Amino acid sequence: MAAHHSLSPFAVTPQEAGHTLAKVLRARLGGPSWTQVRRLITARRVLVNENVCTDDARRLQEGETVTLLDHPRPLPATAHPQRLVLRYWDEHIVVVEKPAGINTVRHPLEQHWSQERRRRSPTLEDLTQWALAGRLRHPWYELPRLRIVHRLDRETSGLLVFARTAEAERALGRQFQLHTVFRRYLAIVVGQVSNQTFRSRLVRDRGDGRRGSTSNPHRGKEAVTHVETIEYLPGSPGYTLLSCRLETGRTHQIRIHLAEAGHPVCGEKVYVRCLDGRLLPDPSNAPRLALHAAELGFLHPATRQPLHWSMPLPTDLARFLERLKCEAFPGRST
Repeated sequence: MAAHHSLSPFAVTPQEAGHTLAKVLRARLGGPSWTQVRRLITARRVLVNENVCTDDARRLQEGETVTLLDHPRPLPATAHPQRLVLRYWDEHIVVVEKPAGINTVRHPLEQHWSQERRRRSPTLEDLTQWALAGRLRHPWYELPRLRIVHRLDRETSGLLVFARTAEAERALGRQFQLHTVFRRYLAIVVGQVSNQTFRSRLVRDRGDGRRGSTSNPHRGKEAVTHVETIEYLPGSPGYTLLSCRLETGRTHQIRIHLAEAGHPVCGEKVYVRCLDGRLLPDPSNAPRLALHAAELGFLHPATRQPLHWSMPLPTDLARFLERLKCEAFPGRST
């Protein structure tokens, strides 16, 4: 297939739902060969819901968005087990610094993937297991599987913990359920935001097909985010560097609370509209979602000793913040 072949992003229709990515893409492109379509997919040129999908047999769901890129989407430079930073590990847990641009865990429809396919499109779970195997000088397939106790969004960077035993998984799970795990994020948002607490009940569909808050006290789950201003950068519209502490940990909680307040995280691509359909402006040209899990603390699941880690903004967001500061204060020295 010619490299210049293009296709506008599209939403999966009810008629296309349940069919494989390869079949739907082939039909949309007008019937190229199966080999040509599979090459597009394995070359990392196809996104499903903004994520690279290299599984031609993945069955699509109604409403999912499929995008054909003009050029392959490269793996993040940090998506290599030798470059992954392990902050702590023992026989119970492992704490890692997640780079932006990779999923925490694999999509359920990709669990059957071979090791070769996983290495072409690794998740944080994969990278962590391979990195542990390298440090321990032990075959990865003989290590106990990692157990998921929380997640970070694909474009979010920062600190994350995996459990390595069932007992650790249960103990950490209880701490997350009781909201005793300390989690603080850094976010760069549009506009000026003051110190406050966002408290709402989140549902899968707030009325426009997106996750969001509901006024119905009997629906959804309570979500509480404590926000503190670190620095305000004046201008039009201006930007704020925020510290966001999670009291609860619902899906996309910080992103939803800030967007619903009219201050989306810079680089946001999902929560960009008000309930009435108005578009939330973001002229920042952020390199990606400007959200970073900067602090993580909990009691060790076996010893009960308090553990705590912090991680500064990664290079991409640090440079982005510096650019915004230069725009806000043209005369400042770098």
